[in-house]
Amino acid sequence: MKKLFAIAWKDAIVRFASSSELLFFIILPLIFTFLLAGGTPSNNDDNRVRLVVVDQANTVISQNIIAELDRSTAVRPEVLSLDEAESQFDSRRATVVLVIPADLDLQAIQDGTAQVDFRQQPNNLNATVAERAVQTALRSVSSAVNAANNAVKTAEENGAFKSETDRQAYFDDALKLAQTMQADAPERVTVVEGSTPDRIEYDPRASSSAGQLITWVFIPLFGISGLFAYERQQGTLRRVLTTPTSKATYLLGTISGQVVMALVQMSLLILFGSLVMKLNWGREPLALFVILTAAALAAGAIGTTMGTFIKTEGQASGLSIMMGMVMALMGGCWYPLELFPAVVQNIVKILPTTWAMQGLLDLVLRNGSLIQILPEAGVLLGFAAIFFSIGVMRFRYE
Repeated sequence: MKKLFAIAWKDAIVRFASSSELLFFIILPLIFTFLLAGGTPSNNDDNRVRLVVVDQANTVISQNIIAELDRSTAVRPEVLSLDEAESQFDSRRATVVLVIPADLDLQAIQDGTAQVDFRQQPNNLNATVAERAVQTALRSVSSAVNAANNAVKTAEENGAFKSETDRQAYFDDALKLAQTMQADAPERVTVVEGSTPDRIEYDPRASSSAGQLITWVFIPLFGISGLFAYERQQGTLRRVLTTPTSKATYLLGTISGQVVMALVQMSLLILFGSLVMKLNWGREPLALFVILTAAALAAGAIGTTMGTFIKTEGQASGLSIMMGMVMALMGGCWYPLELFPAVVQNIVKILPTTWAMQGLLDLVLRNGSLIQILPEAGVLLGFAAIFFSIGVMRFRYE
């Protein structure tokens, strides 16, 4: 046991000899997890396109336009000052900006001279959606005004007005009636939703958090191959022959040390997800420990096998990053597997990242238990057994 601890401690010192290792061990994983998971809206957020509105007119008509936009299912208006709107637009924090000029009033609508300033970022689909929503809101407001004008004209033909005051009062009443009738108009599209509740409430934040955890932990575990290459280049593996340390002890110490460090790293990322992003990681702690341990063993086994083929530490570093990224991408860590073709979904089952991701999502999204994640854990342990066997058989000191 002392030898195992000594080997693991030695590898930890070598790994963290440079302070930059902390950047990849915890700092970058936390940053990417926060940006990709924390910045992903949950299902309860308003997913309408944000539309920045500058109301320079501040009239009843401009307020009616904003109210129509607020009722839209496509855009979410946010009223800002002109300076703030232009600043956000120039820095591309705002996709679209609607400026309602000071001269847009009821008279401009009646005369047909009303114009608005609509600004949009180039080649942006959200801008196209917002533009159509603005056109719909303007048509809705102008149609109510046109209806009131038509009512006034009809009343004028019948000599209903004795003064301009009577005419204006009649117009105001007609406009209110037209707006009320628009608001009370029946929906022209009937939406029918299924009454069966969805058993799974998908949270993209949880999926992103799990994907980043697997990505950033698998890469350094694949990097076990670099440890073997480094030791082989330095000649320290040959010196093991002169000590009473067996090959099995050396391998077990090296692999177990890296697996323990991976579990520490995963625990920190899970704590971050639970405390900062309020993800439900702690519901089944035993099941979570099982799937994380199985995933770490599988990745460590692959790194061990890679170490028997790779000659230099530089080769190991490049190949570990490449394989980690590719497996994470194809295993559903960056994008849901449901977005891939059915053929690809079946092919990627040969990757441990697919099973690790499936097990984590079963826990954090599908409220799975230990029994439900045992198949994924079993497959990962199968990966570990196969690749550990290959690595041990091929291991050489030279």
